[in-house]
Amino acid sequence: MPLDPWQNSAAYNRAQGAEATFIAKVYRWMAAGLAVTGLFALAVTQSPGLQHVIFGNPIVFLGLIIGELVMVVAFSRVVRTATFGTAAAMFLAYCAVSGLTLSAIFFMYSRESIASTFFITGGAFAAVSAYGTLTKRDLSAWGHFLFIGLVGIILASVVNIFLHSDAIVFVTSCMGVLVFGGLAAYDAQRIRSFASAGDDRLALHGALALYLDFINLFLILLRFFGRRR
Repeated sequence: MPLDPWQNSAAYNRAQGAEATFIAKVYRWMAAGLAVTGLFALAVTQSPGLQHVIFGNPIVFLGLIIGELVMVVAFSRVVRTATFGTAAAMFLAYCAVSGLTLSAIFFMYSRESIASTFFITGGAFAAVSAYGTLTKRDLSAWGHFLFIGLVGIILASVVNIFLHSDAIVFVTSCMGVLVFGGLAAYDAQRIRSFASAGDDRLALHGALALYLDFINLFLILLRFFGRRR
């Protein structure tokens, strides 16, 4: 029996609508995460007490950094099995802790340059994520190379703790723009495959991936465009 083209068209439109709704949900959660991070970072800048607690003892700041890593790993492990409320709370809690640590940039760079770099990052991120969402090209092959690039950046950054080389900082920053820009496009395309599951927890998973891409791209661009105090 030949398939009814009208039925096929209706099914296609429903699938496209569900995908668009899911993607919009991902970006809303990402935006919410960025807002939470910004609010907590600004709260630290307005509170000498919080500044003393976070930056007065290096162990506390290091503990927050380690806590962020633990929270990302924990979220990735339980997001598919936890309730949506638990997953959402974990996501927002991570964004809040990230705000506490990222508040350090307000003591390193002028607020004007932070704001301008944020908008530059937003424009660049919008462009590459739109490419990842709209392109017909399969970007899955990028994953392997982007992972290698990310590992290279991490190793070079660790080595530079001891070398203090401006050249290494410049090279890793340039690599970082390419890697995290590529990851934003890669993750944006990968999120489309989550839509068919119809699971809101996967929207949180996608939001965290894009959030991390955005934050890392922002921090790297801040090295180029940030005006130090």
